[in-house]
Amino acid sequence: MITELHKGKDFGGHLVHSTMIKLRLRERLRDRRLDGRMADYPKEGKTDDIPSFIQLTDLASENVGGKILFATDDFFAPAENLLKKNRPTYKPKEYTEFGKWMDGWETRRKRTPGYDWCIIQLGIQGIIRGIDADTAFFTGNHAPRLSIQAACLQNEEIPDIPARGSKLGCAATSEEYEAIDKLRSEKWCCLIPMEELKPGYSGTNHNYFPVFSQQKWTHLRLNIFPDGGIARLRVYGTGQKDWSSADPKELIDLVSMVHGGVCVGYSNAHFGHPRNIIGIGKAKSMADGWETARRLDRPPVLQTSEDGFLQVPGGEWAIFKLAHPGVITQIEIDTHHFKGNYPDTCKLEGCVLTSSEEEEGISQKWHMPNVKWKVLLSVTKLQSNKNHLFDSVALQLQNVVTHVKITIAPDGGLSRLRLRGFPSSLCLLKPTEKIMSSRRFPVIVPLRANCSSFKIT
Repeated sequence: MITELHKGKDFGGHLVHSTMIKLRLRERLRDRRLDGRMADYPKEGKTDDIPSFIQLTDLASENVGGKILFATDDFFAPAENLLKKNRPTYKPKEYTEFGKWMDGWETRRKRTPGYDWCIIQLGIQGIIRGIDADTAFFTGNHAPRLSIQAACLQNEEIPDIPARGSKLGCAATSEEYEAIDKLRSEKWCCLIPMEELKPGYSGTNHNYFPVFSQQKWTHLRLNIFPDGGIARLRVYGTGQKDWSSADPKELIDLVSMVHGGVCVGYSNAHFGHPRNIIGIGKAKSMADGWETARRLDRPPVLQTSEDGFLQVPGGEWAIFKLAHPGVITQIEIDTHHFKGNYPDTCKLEGCVLTSSEEEEGISQKWHMPNVKWKVLLSVTKLQSNKNHLFDSVALQLQNVVTHVKITIAPDGGLSRLRLRGFPSSLCLLKPTEKIMSSRRFPVIVPLRANCSSFKIT
């Protein structure tokens, strides 16, 4: 429709321009209705059936260091596929010497007593909130049932297990069984009892299971009964750090997903979920960062203010709950890989929220005028493919925060966000033990880009 309007019309004419803006805003509103969806969000089925825990961190993904320690059988497809970050794919004409190529874990058709199982070492130790067993493309060969057990193991409890190497077409060796038996994984705690799985057709492939345990876990045992295939196993939860062992003099990244930071809301995640920016290490590519769609309410002709900032009507935002309440003294904002699509500016704000206030914010999609965000980093110009570091020049005036909100304008992508500082127990006290004024912010001196400690690498 927009293309037709262009034909034979003056693009600068008021009527055409007004019609285009209305159409774009209408599309924008349509996109906004999908704001709760993440970039690799399951598009099958009704959105009402999709649990909120899928917004959390996948603790088992290969992207955060998750790995397979053992599998009883990998005949058609190796168990490592379970932990791939990307969504499953299907190649209808591709076969291996052992059978049809499948993007998942698929065991042979069992002809002996028992069932198949594998051991997964989580990349991030933490509390599990829910699991998605995705059977995509496994239609006549999916595992009919599963159960999941879990353990929290110390390093000294893990035996030397033979390296798996290339396992296609293989079953576990007696040496592997002997090593893994030392874990006594059949005695581990049951997170999910035996449950039926749906086949991997579009609309039925996602099998969601909530988990209500509050314990930290390090390893999982996935049992499939009796055999078959699963494409992906997503283990959603939050990292958990032992804060009692933290060095009080050491700066800690308070928003890192490894320590327990989590994204609790965002405006747009068209190309990449904002939880990616609190991930492990350097971003591998743009896909490993947060990237929004281009805002449709940008002016047709862009202009800048006297200080060089783009004059645009809005921006995109993401809100994070810190792994631990604390005082932020160093901010790192990285735009690596974002060369033609980095934001023009960013701003960082903080506040103190209780659990109930956070729940209300999530339910209200953070349309909460009563939340008093205070500036930690004022509106700051960003550069392409750069790491921006901001150090506080007035640490004694910084205050404890529990949540942060980063706003980028007008749109674009970030690869990483690091918020280093010192954890504080102030916000962990019972309400009756708190000094009422502690919930109020004293004057906070924002971290400024033009201070002497601002660095770009």
